[in-house]
Amino acid sequence: MAEVAIQQDWLGPAFQQYGLLVLSMLLAGLFAGFVAGMFGIGGGFVVVPALAAVLTVLPHDGGNEHIMHVAIGTSLATIFFTSLRSVQAHAKRGAVDWNILKGWLPWVVAGVIAGVVLTSFMDGEQLKIAFGVFLIPLGLQFIFRILGRKAKTEESMPKGPVRAALGSGLGAFSSLLGIGGGTPAILIMTMSGVNMHRAVATAAGFGTIIAVPGAIGSMVTGFGQPHLPVGSIGFVNLIALASITAMSILTAPLGAAAAHSLDPVKLKRIFGCYLLVTAAFMLKDSIPVAAMWAQVTGAA
Repeated sequence: MAEVAIQQDWLGPAFQQYGLLVLSMLLAGLFAGFVAGMFGIGGGFVVVPALAAVLTVLPHDGGNEHIMHVAIGTSLATIFFTSLRSVQAHAKRGAVDWNILKGWLPWVVAGVIAGVVLTSFMDGEQLKIAFGVFLIPLGLQFIFRILGRKAKTEESMPKGPVRAALGSGLGAFSSLLGIGGGTPAILIMTMSGVNMHRAVATAAGFGTIIAVPGAIGSMVTGFGQPHLPVGSIGFVNLIALASITAMSILTAPLGAAAAHSLDPVKLKRIFGCYLLVTAAFMLKDSIPVAAMWAQVTGAA
């Protein structure tokens, strides 16, 4: 009887905790899939903050120093399914430029591998700061279009060493943050004269390219690490992966349809505001502003 009571006591909180994870990730998947289809991004800007917040309450065998690693690795895994669904939806409209994807493939993959290796040497706080800091210029770009106002009138994508450098940087940047690389990819394409709708559609393909080596690398580098949430293979949590994917593959086509039918300017500004709020959330505990202010006021 005592054993049964102990099991019931354990199962109750555990089911509540995992219920929170599943529900939160289902909602995150709905939003991530829609924005992935709408903006040609992988949805990592939605998934990583949500995972970072929820995974801290799950049962694990000690510390939580790998929470950000799991959030980033799981995000990369979800991006494969989300971006693939988004690409399929855009391809039906003939908007995906397969030649661009083929030309950039090897350089992006090389960058992803380098980014995954770099991530394994960084701790959770460093990753959180990197994620938050990188969100700020991207959010401002969505709101104000700081870059891309003077796009070329004729299409001329980078080639040779420039393409190699940009592609590798794009892959490393994306795998470091757990994103699909859609935002920088769209910037590169639109500034090179690619039509906006075709740039968004093709950017979704970049997410698929980035996700495969990124997710595999996260599993390998995280395999055998201590203090991982239950249900994780390396730095990929299968419970969150299944929950997010189940919803995102449903809403990605809706976002793609909206991208071809709605005015994207207002939606981009709203999403830019979301990115800035997310950056503040990620940085609030990592940058000790309150402690610094207390020291200043105390000294005064």
